[in-house]
Amino acid sequence: MQTIRAGVWGVGAWGEKHARVYHALPEAELVGVYDHHPGRAEEVAARYACRAFESPAALLEACEAVSIAVPTVAHREACERAAAARRPMLVEKPMAPTVADADAMVDAARAAGVRFQVGQVERFNPALLAARPHIQSPKFIESHRLAKFQPRSLDIDVVFDLMIHDIDAVLDVVGSAPSSISAVGVAVLSENEDIANARLEFPDGCVANLTASRVSTERLRRIRFFTADRYVSVDLFEKNGEMIRADVALLKAARVNPLAALGAIARGPLAVEEGEPLTLELRAFLRSLRGDGAGAASGEAGRAALAVAEEVRSAMKRRARQWASLSSAGS
Repeated sequence: MQTIRAGVWGVGAWGEKHARVYHALPEAELVGVYDHHPGRAEEVAARYACRAFESPAALLEACEAVSIAVPTVAHREACERAAAARRPMLVEKPMAPTVADADAMVDAARAAGVRFQVGQVERFNPALLAARPHIQSPKFIESHRLAKFQPRSLDIDVVFDLMIHDIDAVLDVVGSAPSSISAVGVAVLSENEDIANARLEFPDGCVANLTASRVSTERLRRIRFFTADRYVSVDLFEKNGEMIRADVALLKAARVNPLAALGAIARGPLAVEEGEPLTLELRAFLRSLRGDGAGAASGEAGRAALAVAEEVRSAMKRRARQWASLSSAGS
């Protein structure tokens, strides 16, 4: 097996996880890390037996592939520097603060001829992987992603922080961009929206209703898919799920007999394999560099999720202006 020399640019809470996974993977050699704070880089490097580089250029020179986990506002610059060094990269989500930045990143990677992937890690949740083969032509999708408040990522709203995972999952399953988006959001404990709900309508008639909160009293990550003949529920937090499937022909024949109709419905758990999503994602990334698979979410897929997130954000702002206008009119 070809071993790939990997580096991590940015070792905050999430970047350190990349370092840990690369350190443990037999197909990777963690050559080192770089962080804007040298002390933090040295701490992580000592923990995972690698080098703390003094500059991004030194890290890029030493590695064959890099994970970029710097703050979102710095993704474009880091991506363009990695592309200029002709280093394949996996950039954490959200891939950029704006679609214009995302386009520039995709263009830079394409011009350099390097693989560019985005850390939409929920794609590699074992429960979603188990559900994916059972979901064709969904009619309705509903997701709830609730988290307790943490003083991180407050420079972005809950759509870019949390909901973007579910946006990506929905786009991947439906296979097209939404034709209509409406949304509502409320800022509670930060200056940006902490709770949001979005309704995405697609050209084929599918509707997705997405809810995200980072000020909840409970933790929940659940997504449900409804198709013409089945219902698939996935618990992304517990990494399990179930499917209820109807034999449509038998169900129609048994409409006048409720007891017989029950026999047309089968319910059971999904066969979910064990695995850490980030480990599965980085393995896929490394396999793609060896020409052995598609890898993680492409830069284009990350850009598509970001574009929808931007539209959701715009819809929330329009709703907020509507509230303000009504409030002014009533005062």
